[in-house]
Amino acid sequence: MQSGITASRELHDAFNNLVSSSATQRGLIASIKEEKLVPAEAIPSSSGDFFDDLNSLDVLLKENEAAYVLLRRHDNSPDGYVAVTYVPDSAPVRQKMLFAATRLTLVRELGTERFRETYFATAKQELTAEGWRKHEKHTQMKAPLTEEEQTLQGVKEAEAEASRGTGHRASHLSGQTTLSISEEGLRALKELPSGGSNLVQLKFDIAKETIELANTGTVDAESLSSAISDTDPRYSFFRYKNQEQSPIIFIYTCPPSSKIKERMVYASFRAGTVALAQQGAGLDIAKKAVRSVQPV
Repeated sequence: MQSGITASRELHDAFNNLVSSSATQRGLIASIKEEKLVPAEAIPSSSGDFFDDLNSLDVLLKENEAAYVLLRRHDNSPDGYVAVTYVPDSAPVRQKMLFAATRLTLVRELGTERFRETYFATAKQELTAEGWRKHEKHTQMKAPLTEEEQTLQGVKEAEAEASRGTGHRASHLSGQTTLSISEEGLRALKELPSGGSNLVQLKFDIAKETIELANTGTVDAESLSSAISDTDPRYSFFRYKNQEQSPIIFIYTCPPSSKIKERMVYASFRAGTVALAQQGAGLDIAKKAVRSVQPV
């Protein structure tokens, strides 16, 4: 998956300065401007300790703006660098897609041999000393990854973040979200609690950057699996009908045959879709974020 963006001469120079200034600089923040990868901020090394130096990221990184964070993790090692793709939930949709699509291009252009690891983060907390220790504990036993495996790892990390964050991030999105939904899709969600259909399937239109209605239907629990697409990712809202109540269940499905870009985008905006349904359509979702790579 390529975005067509390349590294600027300024970024090459800034990264070379990082490599040669081990005593004074811990890392470099890079961004995308005018179809080029460019340097944004130097990350100072005030103490000489990696975990202490991470404290400066809280000021340098923004809650609603994606960035690349290039860090020297292992001193005196030619491959001691880590390339972090920081894509917060509240960043604009197009920016999320662009940074995710360009993450490996960044590493290639600066020199794959320099980077021991790539890492996908969606919150500032992951780039604190505590967050980094958790990350390293989780990955210390893993074997080195190929470039393709690194891309897939990024997708899985985004999916894992969505799984952990769907419940508590809804309040963070309250009142403002970077996602938009078509009138048809919103109307179908609003009619779900009492309408004739008890299944609403939504899809993400990558070109338009909007949530669109895929289809609606009436199914029972036994036939739900066959009703959900087994070829394309879907956000599905199912009203389970029984004698006492009719709870609404949110189901995220992403078949193994889905493209990497689709997997990344759908995982990243899963929490936002739930928030749209709750805040925009007034749905009371009894069970959230039931994720499966196959329809459940």
